[in-house]
Amino acid sequence: MSHYRNAYKRHTDVSKAQGAVMSQYEHTCMIRGDAGRTIRAVLDRICDKWTLLIVATLDEGRLRFSELHRHVPGISQRMLTLTLRNLERDGLVSRTAYAEVPPRVEYALTAMGKSLIPPALALAGWAIEHNAQILASRAAYGPKPESESPAESR
Repeated sequence: MSHYRNAYKRHTDVSKAQGAVMSQYEHTCMIRGDAGRTIRAVLDRICDKWTLLIVATLDEGRLRFSELHRHVPGISQRMLTLTLRNLERDGLVSRTAYAEVPPRVEYALTAMGKSLIPPALALAGWAIEHNAQILASRAAYGPKPESESPAESR
């Protein structure tokens, strides 16, 4: 966690500048034209369980698959492979394969992937800052009844 906290501190100035730009839109709906499909598709990709951890880890620089796997705790090789493939398809990560024996493959953030770092670190910083409050709120709320359906919880 200290890596994310330190990276968050490095990027707070950029985040503050972006926050000033976003504040001018706070009273408008940012979902336009396609009922939010475009925004949802992008957010589905970058806000999944592993993407932000992989992107933040690649902020340190180019890494081999095995190094990346060691730096992202709890991710399976299959999920790392799928997530990297999707990030490469979306243009956030570049993959470089070297014609060596044994084969060597390295991953790095593209310019677009690097542009995701400030908002990703802002979100990670927010999560770290508010984690205790969220856990306390969950404990106070109590366990969700197993018989409750999604429609009943509204």
